[in-house]
Amino acid sequence: MHSLKISEVMWNHIEPIRCGTPLTQVVNTLLSHHITGLPVVDDQRRVLGFISEQDCIHALLVSNYHSEGEPNVDDVMFRQPVTVSPDMSVIDLAQNLGAGKPKMYPVVEHGKLVGVVTRTAILSQLAKAGQTMERQRFASADD
Repeated sequence: MHSLKISEVMWNHIEPIRCGTPLTQVVNTLLSHHITGLPVVDDQRRVLGFISEQDCIHALLVSNYHSEGEPNVDDVMFRQPVTVSPDMSVIDLAQNLGAGKPKMYPVVEHGKLVGVVTRTAILSQLAKAGQTMERQRFASADD
């Protein structure tokens, strides 16, 4: 488990959000993929920000209430997202997770987005490791 890398548990099949994307399109993407957020990238896939459901809710609420027109992702994205390397250990990331931390991390290699990793994926790996250790403990008790 300690040698398991982020690259082995990350998702790399979800298309990131591009700058200038209307917020309603962002919301449709989040809902259709059942995810809580996505990285925002430029044309070279450099991570410029992160947009979450929470960001969208607040911006659309304010926009609709004040009839200000539709915002785009640039207006509301978080511009300093925490990123991780595909070579980072799952255990190292798990030790950094906690209350108030992101639920999803952009995975960046050589300055470009290569995927995302979620707290759910990390939790799943930790649970699998726990089950494996439990089976090994009972197996050795029978010896």
